Amino acid sequence: MLADAPSPQPVPAPDGIGIVWDDVLPEYDFGPFHPMAPIRLSLTRSLAGAAGVLDREGVQILPAPVASDAELGTVHDGDYIAAVRRASAGFEGLSAEDLDELISFGIGGDDVPPFPGMHTASARIAGGSLAAVDAILDARVRRAVNIAGGLHHAKPASASGFCVYNDAALAVRRALERGEERVMYVDVDVHHGDGVERALWDEPRAVTLSIHETGERLFPGTGFVQDTGGPAAPGTAINVPLPPRTTADGWVRAIRATVPALVRAVRPTLLVTQHGADTHRSDPLADFTVTLEAQREVMMLMRQLADEVCEGRWLALGGGGYAVIDVVPRSWTHLLAVATGAPIDPAAPLPRDFLAAAERARTEHGLSPDPAIVRFGDDRPLAVRDWEEGYDPEDPLDRAVQAARRGVFPEWGLDPFLD
Repeated sequence: MLADAPSPQPVPAPDGIGIVWDDVLPEYDFGPFHPMAPIRLSLTRSLAGAAGVLDREGVQILPAPVASDAELGTVHDGDYIAAVRRASAGFEGLSAEDLDELISFGIGGDDVPPFPGMHTASARIAGGSLAAVDAILDARVRRAVNIAGGLHHAKPASASGFCVYNDAALAVRRALERGEERVMYVDVDVHHGDGVERALWDEPRAVTLSIHETGERLFPGTGFVQDTGGPAAPGTAINVPLPPRTTADGWVRAIRATVPALVRAVRPTLLVTQHGADTHRSDPLADFTVTLEAQREVMMLMRQLADEVCEGRWLALGGGGYAVIDVVPRSWTHLLAVATGAPIDPAAPLPRDFLAAAERARTEHGLSPDPAIVRFGDDRPLAVRDWEEGYDPEDPLDRAVQAARRGVFPEWGLDPFLD
């Protein structure tokens, strides 16, 4: 276990909440047939606006400036940044030799195809997360959200999993450079947050915690209990791999059984969280059966922990999510609502303006109407059995959670059977 972090220094408690937005953020676009359709950002902006979330008291719209090469270089290799710049010509502007070289940087396949303006669009998302963490550290806002961020698979020298620049790792690095004593990153995307873990693997001031579907069954094939950090930072990489078909109740149970105790033990001065919406039961690229009600519950837990442990200093990021019309906008509007004030009731009806925008998007994407999508939630209330109520050794989820607790809790002075 690391030495105890000093108590956070008192900082002004601003009332502001920052939301990163720029109308050009949807230019991060891999093309019409790619799962990561930028309409998910535009529709989230539309729904949050129609629901009045963006007009709440204290909300500030933060810029998304294009991150400089020097800023990107705190995580990414210079040769890789240069390769992304070359890829910005798009397929039509690249020779066969260019494409062969770019493949070595993870660019050029179906996963991360080059597109015109790739560097600028990717660096803008990174710049948005850097602007958000700066606003928190400068005490201009208490909390901040970048729904376009959370691109957690990008590695120092390669793109991966639809991610070009790793804004989450960049934001953590920025916070550490600016003197934060300890930063904790919690990732609840269905996929392991491998790029953030790798970038911070041997950094003793940063703790990464990823709750995800087991890498035995899902991309990127990493994130196992025994992966616990580098030689200079033992115990700082924490992984909770869960079985396929994990339910909404099981997912919340697993998070409650691990995250609160660890956040309280780590005592970060800043909490950074990633909220990929691809845990949802409708997501086409994974096989959890989580609901919007469950995602909202976890968002509220993260805000509660930030308020309790680190003066409310919380940066929340988007991430995965490929049910781009029916799920992602509702999930991330819940995130924006939780960050800016009162959560939205899952039973509340969706605004008519958003329903019309969603219908137009379905038509443009050749999708059939879904008459069931009329509320902010899935109409599936939670019935979570908390860990304190008992552990079932016959349950694969409980076995996975207990294995994670046994593996990491002692590193942080916690009893895996009691805490």
